[in-house]
Amino acid sequence: MPFPWIVPSALWLVLHLTAGSCRKAAVSAGRAARGAAEVCDKGKVTASPCCAIPGGTSVTLSCQLTAPWGWCWAAIFLNSSEQTRAQGGSVSKTFLVTAYGRHNFICKCICGDKKSIVCGIDIHCGNPPDEPRNVSCIQKGTRGHATCTWHKGRLTYLHTAYRIELSNGTDAFSFPEETPSQDFGSGALSKLDFDSNYTVVVSASNQLGNASSQPLTFMLIDIVKPHPPDFSVEFDDSSATNCTISWHDEARAQHYRLRYRPLGRQSWSTVESFSREKYHLQGLEPDTAYEFQVSCRILPGRGLWSDWSSSQGSTPAAVPRVTLDVWYRQQELDSGHQNLSFFWKALSRSEAGGRILGYTVTLEALEQGKLPAQSHRTTQTSFSRVTPRAGHRVTVTAHNPRGSSVPAAVLTHLGSPDLPPPQRVSALGLGNGSILVSWSRPARASLPVGGYLVEWAEPWREPRLQPQHGWVKLPPSHLSTVIAEHIRDNVCYQIHVSALYQDRAGQAASVRGNSTAQAPAAGPQMFATPWASGVLVSWEEIPAPQQRGCITGYHIYVHRRDGQGQPEVHAVPAGKAPLSLHLPHLEPGERHDLWMTAATAAGEGPRGNSDSVCLESAGGWVTLVLICSFFVLSACLCSVPPARRVFQGLLSLLLPQWQSKAIPDPANATWAKSLAATKAELSAPSSPFLPCGFEEPETSPVEETSAHPEPPVPGDKLVVGSAGSRGHGDWAPESPAEEQQLPELYQRLVVEAMEPPEPVAEYISNPGTLSPEPEPAPEPDPSPFSAFPTAFLPPAPCCQGNLTLDRVKLSGSSFPR
Repeated sequence: MPFPWIVPSALWLVLHLTAGSCRKAAVSAGRAARGAAEVCDKGKVTASPCCAIPGGTSVTLSCQLTAPWGWCWAAIFLNSSEQTRAQGGSVSKTFLVTAYGRHNFICKCICGDKKSIVCGIDIHCGNPPDEPRNVSCIQKGTRGHATCTWHKGRLTYLHTAYRIELSNGTDAFSFPEETPSQDFGSGALSKLDFDSNYTVVVSASNQLGNASSQPLTFMLIDIVKPHPPDFSVEFDDSSATNCTISWHDEARAQHYRLRYRPLGRQSWSTVESFSREKYHLQGLEPDTAYEFQVSCRILPGRGLWSDWSSSQGSTPAAVPRVTLDVWYRQQELDSGHQNLSFFWKALSRSEAGGRILGYTVTLEALEQGKLPAQSHRTTQTSFSRVTPRAGHRVTVTAHNPRGSSVPAAVLTHLGSPDLPPPQRVSALGLGNGSILVSWSRPARASLPVGGYLVEWAEPWREPRLQPQHGWVKLPPSHLSTVIAEHIRDNVCYQIHVSALYQDRAGQAASVRGNSTAQAPAAGPQMFATPWASGVLVSWEEIPAPQQRGCITGYHIYVHRRDGQGQPEVHAVPAGKAPLSLHLPHLEPGERHDLWMTAATAAGEGPRGNSDSVCLESAGGWVTLVLICSFFVLSACLCSVPPARRVFQGLLSLLLPQWQSKAIPDPANATWAKSLAATKAELSAPSSPFLPCGFEEPETSPVEETSAHPEPPVPGDKLVVGSAGSRGHGDWAPESPAEEQQLPELYQRLVVEAMEPPEPVAEYISNPGTLSPEPEPAPEPDPSPFSAFPTAFLPPAPCCQGNLTLDRVKLSGSSFPR
């Protein structure tokens, strides 16, 4: 069925005829300066002003239908968006146009749900052209065509035409813009000659205005840019610092310039040459890769420089031409040996003649027979050696692929106390990797000062990261210097300053310094140990990366655990004492918390670890120490016979009175005397603790009575006397005033003596009884801690007969407590 495509085809035909009639009217009406109308079959659209306007212009749009449409509406659309409508066949509205670009106004007839296009008109909002700027003309090579370029200025949003107006004074030529772009314009000129003067003006025009550039006047020689010249580099093998550069170009230019640099560097060295095609270059660094570039222009002072042509090459190596700067440090190890450390500064690339492969260090003792000459190879800029304690002559030589440097010699001398160090050495950080070191002259020097040596090094750094040892030699008139070699910010350096006396250095004065400092990043690791009446605090150095400058001091904080009061603060200057401090007089029985911080010139850092201590009462410790000391001393003294006798004599004076009397012999008691009537009379008193040789008697129980004992016979009373005055425990009569009651200890010993004896060998013989002689038993060792030392109770002579305790009654109540 053909109906589905008939309606769209009819609608397309109506729109096409309408748009065609509108476009035709626009062409004729577009010429109006201030206003224009687009007339179509169904009506017309009028715009005032039209059709190119600057930004911010008010435009009045009118739409009028050709025939009345009755109940239909006339409406104005802007870029497909309805702006206004009215009945009666006409509508009008004023618009403020601020946006740049094309704006499409359309008049439509609206009848119910149907909309049909009546007519339309386009309004372009833009800018007039700016004056073309930066006009320049250039001709590449002597046989090319000149091309002029310019900057257009701001965007016009309108079609703008640019042309190049060229004049040589007699003729004028016009050249259109080629390959238009948004920001820049360019156009080619016809072939020019070298004899004429030319003037170029660039003009621009659009519907809103016209503009022209300032005239540019030139001759062809002024705008010709030659092609880059070709050149070659030839190195002089006999001299590693020289080379010859040759070039040629098609323009036969008379002015050349050459620049060169080692590869990797940013800055260039530049030289110029006139009317020559060869240049002899000197002063290069040996064994170095270089980049060379050459440019030219036709006449000196006129024309354009060509682009750079480039080439690369390497200079050959050369023998080192500078002697090393060597110094040493001397450290005495013992009376016969010393450690010598030598340092030298690395040569620059030009001084070294190339890459240094290594160094040779030769040591030779100044005294004959001390040490034969020895040579050592190293790739470092330092060398250490333990040598006999003597002066040495040391030479250091640098080597590269082409040869060796002249040996640098230095003499080492033994330290001399009459060569004093500089005084009042100080270090001040200046920031930016530099430190100011100052000092004053040595006092009472025996030799004139010939200069000063300042050394510095970064301590506590890993050997593989240790930078070169830095030092500088100064004349005697200098009393300060700024060191900046190998100096990093927030790092502490050890600085030594020595005075130079003739050919040797005196004693060194040391100081620490840093360029800049920050507060430490961590606190010290601390250990607290109770000691005497206080606590011993020790700590470790903060790791060097966390010190962030020179440590000026430490603070120890002590705070009671109960939280009362503020913590006590103890300040410890850095470098003035070992890493420990004894804090006395802490309160016993109280727990204390301790922690530490470190500080630099920039301030105090965070606290380190914490520890706590609690001191015990001192009395218990003193008593324990005295008791242990007494027993240890007694054991030591009693192990030596002469000392034992002296110790026993002192004990006899210090023990209680009852202890200093003789121990009574039970043989003199009543029961012993009754027994003696039936047996032989005792020949001598015996000790109650050392049994004589006798047959085992029948034992009888021993009673303890607390009632009044039977009064003993006066002759039976115990006489307590010293061993030195009455013998060893003799029985003797004594007056009642001197009676003494037996102590409880004696009672206990007597009871033990009454127990059945062990079957031991008898060493007290019975002269009245014939019996087989028993085997002698070993004599027991005396104990130095027994209650009754052997000096007071010696073994008694043997007694006759057998001793039985059959009727012994001892009252415990009569013994003193």
